[in-house]
Amino acid sequence: MTARAPLSVLVVDDEQRSLETLRRTLEDHFTIFSAVSAEEGMTVMESEYIQIVLSDQRMPGTSGVEFLRSVRSRWPNTVRLILSGHTEAQDIIAGINEAGIWQYLLKPWHPDQLLLTLQSAAGLWRLQQENQRLTLELRSSPEHLSQRVANLRLKAKSQAGFDRLTRANDSPLNAVCALAEKISGHDLSVLITGESGTGKELLARAIHYASNRADQPFVVENCGAMPDTLLESELFGHKRGAFTGATESRIGLFQQADGGTLFLDEIGETSPAFQVKLLRALQEGEVRPVGSPRPVAVDVRLIAATNRNLEADVASGRFREDLYYRVAGITLYLPALRERPQDIAPIVAQLLKTSSQQRRQMSEQAMKCLIGHAWPGNVRELQNEVRRALALGDGPELGAELLSDRVRQPAKPGISLNAATDSDTGLLKHQLERVEAQLIGDAMLRHKGNKTHVADELGLTRVGLRMKLIRLGLEKDGTPF
Repeated sequence: MTARAPLSVLVVDDEQRSLETLRRTLEDHFTIFSAVSAEEGMTVMESEYIQIVLSDQRMPGTSGVEFLRSVRSRWPNTVRLILSGHTEAQDIIAGINEAGIWQYLLKPWHPDQLLLTLQSAAGLWRLQQENQRLTLELRSSPEHLSQRVANLRLKAKSQAGFDRLTRANDSPLNAVCALAEKISGHDLSVLITGESGTGKELLARAIHYASNRADQPFVVENCGAMPDTLLESELFGHKRGAFTGATESRIGLFQQADGGTLFLDEIGETSPAFQVKLLRALQEGEVRPVGSPRPVAVDVRLIAATNRNLEADVASGRFREDLYYRVAGITLYLPALRERPQDIAPIVAQLLKTSSQQRRQMSEQAMKCLIGHAWPGNVRELQNEVRRALALGDGPELGAELLSDRVRQPAKPGISLNAATDSDTGLLKHQLERVEAQLIGDAMLRHKGNKTHVADELGLTRVGLRMKLIRLGLEKDGTPF
């Protein structure tokens, strides 16, 4: 395959040190241009062919949203991103609506995550170009377009089956997948529970593509990633002028998923106020876009997921009981990776098989380390370890020295991650909470309190980590420990 030329990225930030750090992170993969102001950024845009723009939000004299709004009006095909240390909902909404922001990234950023996001942006730009080319090519051939859509649908279905949850012949996942496959054809809501990184979205996709709705959309939203105001706009849509920054009408995800499946991840992180609105939409089968005088009928199957104990949240009043019974038509629990160590070897084999370096394998000692690790970040953490070994290793065999310290080192004495042998559920809960608290506490110490890095290591969202810190008493009044 012919190597593709790197895309050009313009980075705009009024802090010179930040510009230099961003350049060092990205320059091996992109052609980087930089500017210390929006005015200088516009000069670069006028003289260079830029495909991706990454702008700081708070800059002297203007904002990133204002700058990218101007970029959008003159160069609409660019992929636009904001990098900011601030999370005001109004800024995010304005960025999405006014400037067509594709991603709103937060500081401090992690180099690997930033690079992955920019590579996804590059993929999006190339897809846009291919889409434009195919649109012109197929404009006079609708039958070709219809066949292409059908082929893409079949490809998506083939890549979303229950076999995508890689597991051993005696895995506890087998019973979960069998039950999920059995109920997939019945149009009832599903609640998937389990820790972060266990594959809840993969299971949701498998259920959708095994259902009668397989030919209709599968739409995903992470409820823990945004404030109520933005979440309401995302799910229900809004009319132009409904609030500050709403310069155009937007169709919500409920309408986008009409006829198909809506997957709401981290539903347990929603506020009681938003839960009322979500319950009304599910009960009545209709949504009212923000600022609209009339509701819109929708037909969606809901699959929700959470890493919280929603029954306990219902008992404490944190989660509405009526909404719980609405979303939990049937509950499927995905066991943590430490509860199914027999799946580690097949998962590693699959990851090595699908990598670009298929002839490499883990050494016996490396596999012992992988099987002996507790995997607080579950499959997501295991994937990161395998990718790390592939990146650092040179020979055909990947040794234990390529794994991170936390995987090579045995669990600390006195910690039992298999406390489920105790019949006293109250004691079990306390034991698991102590284990969880120690794992998170150790990670906080390793990363000197940097919650973004801790969340990445443990396979959590930053919001999910903060909720765990508060629940476990590791954070009070916003101060860790």
